[in-house]
Amino acid sequence: MATKANVPLKKLISFYCRFTPSYSQIGYYARRLFWRRLQGNFTGQTWLVVGGSEGIGGSAARSAVAGGATVINVARNAEKLTAFAHSTADPGKVVPEVADFSLRQDVWALLDRLQARGVKIDVLVNNVGIQKRDQIITREGLETSFATNILSHYLFTRELLSRGMLRDDATVIEVSSGGMYNHMLVVKDLNITGDGYLGVRAYGLSKRAQVVMTQHWRQKFAGSKRQFYVVHPGWVDTAAVGRSMPRFRATLKSVLRKDHQGADTIVWLAETRPPQRSDESIWFDRRERTAHIFAHTPKATDTAETLIRSLESYCDRPAAAA
Repeated sequence: MATKANVPLKKLISFYCRFTPSYSQIGYYARRLFWRRLQGNFTGQTWLVVGGSEGIGGSAARSAVAGGATVINVARNAEKLTAFAHSTADPGKVVPEVADFSLRQDVWALLDRLQARGVKIDVLVNNVGIQKRDQIITREGLETSFATNILSHYLFTRELLSRGMLRDDATVIEVSSGGMYNHMLVVKDLNITGDGYLGVRAYGLSKRAQVVMTQHWRQKFAGSKRQFYVVHPGWVDTAAVGRSMPRFRATLKSVLRKDHQGADTIVWLAETRPPQRSDESIWFDRRERTAHIFAHTPKATDTAETLIRSLESYCDRPAAAA
């Protein structure tokens, strides 16, 4: 009979055995055998990549620049943005924008700057995301992973749409994570600022919320030329993973995906804009896949409507600092 002490180990072994062959480089290389080569022609397009100074977002932005697009690259660190621009095929095609997406005030300010310049966006990649072990409350009173991973994505996309800054045939791509598979949508737990915080769960809940939010956008703009997708990039060896999940990274480093492998489906979606059969799906390795792999996650009592209603309650523009 299994003891309480060895159950977690058995669950961990089962987890790695089930998902490593698919989510690591192993799955990527196996599926790539059947893919056609991307043309990568984005000439004349304007991309906006949030969280594009490194990692998966950086790789997607680099591919866009190489394909002739102008990329508005958003991140918190100005030095990283400058270094990234100089690492691309055409630094002049990269427009850096400094904004911290854990702060609504920064999101609103960025929107105003872009609107004042008359920006029109062809491809929006909402890639920014964090996983924190410890609870951190922003100066606006919100839990950081909630503010960064889902609220800012919703607010930014909503405003780009309402201000007419996303073209009529724009592509919007949310970058989620396999971490969402363990969690059903629980709206009341998205912004935990008191007791009960667990970093891994906060991350997973926000990533599940990204899937449901994308479902909302697809339904709201059904019949239009705009496309809304959410992506699972696989297990990628990013700097963020190294910071937030050092044991996971140490265990699987030899088979974790490279940045460009995690970004492949993002670039493929932007180029091919495939039809999607179900509003609630997630794209992984160039294929539409179910958003649920465990029996409990479809049983959520919350819906896209309750999620959006909750997010709207946080979207007021904060008062300017004195």
